[in-house]
Amino acid sequence: MDRANLYIVLHVRVVSPRNLTGTLVARLEANPGVIGLVLLEGVSRNPAGDSIEFDVITAEANEVLGELRALEVDRDGFVAIDTVDSYLSERATQARRSEPAAANVAPIWEEAEARIRSLGIYPPSWFALLTIAGLIAAVGIFTNSQILIVAAMVVGPEYGAIINVSLGRNEHDRARVRKGMRALIAGFAIAIAVSLLFSLAIRLFDLQSAEFQDGVRPVSDLINTPNVFSVIVAVLAGIVGVVSLTEARANALIGVFVSVTTIPAAADVGVSTAFASWHEAWGSLVQLLLNVTILVVVGAVGLNMQRRFWTRWARGHRAGTA
Repeated sequence: MDRANLYIVLHVRVVSPRNLTGTLVARLEANPGVIGLVLLEGVSRNPAGDSIEFDVITAEANEVLGELRALEVDRDGFVAIDTVDSYLSERATQARRSEPAAANVAPIWEEAEARIRSLGIYPPSWFALLTIAGLIAAVGIFTNSQILIVAAMVVGPEYGAIINVSLGRNEHDRARVRKGMRALIAGFAIAIAVSLLFSLAIRLFDLQSAEFQDGVRPVSDLINTPNVFSVIVAVLAGIVGVVSLTEARANALIGVFVSVTTIPAAADVGVSTAFASWHEAWGSLVQLLLNVTILVVVGAVGLNMQRRFWTRWARGHRAGTA
């Protein structure tokens, strides 16, 4: 057994309306990247139709899934997609080797967009996590602890809403954009308000350190001073965020969380306001708006550019092999 045959493929299960089944099966049979095609006629009851199952190598996944969309199989039927991490098939290996190396690592857009959409859900726990992250950041500001600032960045879930706004802009999905923007505005407003109340309590009971009271606030100064480097880091983090989500690189996504000043800036707005440090509060608000805006714009541009690049590359490859 050749161990080189172990690699990721997609397993696709389709319920197809009977009037589309013939066309769909013919297209699947004509694609050399489709393996293990199974057709069970008339077995599905809800929705009614034919059951089709097959596996497809990653190089042909976007083409096959695009055909399913074009046929509107999902309108009266459905499509379920699973990732298979290990697959043993000489036929699949030959099909994979016939493709350029780049095709085998191209993002699968249906999966990438599903991954992004899964982050666009905002239950009460989403707002609770953002609020808790704000409190952790506030403590980090009071204690001048960069470790706590990083911890707050990791806890905060705001990037999911940001990248969903980017996706919504690309797809002209106003409902997705509105939903994401409402979550961001409400979430950051709550985090700022709770951080403000927490800071007022700290000031009331005189729990802040003498250094903080005297204005020695290195962590706060770093947060509330947006500059050209803030822009550079936000742009780079936005690029990393898009790549990590489209290619399912979770470790890189964590790097995005700890690179941009969003929830720490929101917390510093509350802390600085409580201590009447108006210049610092304004600087933190500008930092927050700057980072969110850049992440949304870079996310939208990055998603669009990646899709255009891989689509044109695939078309060029097919034209060259025709």
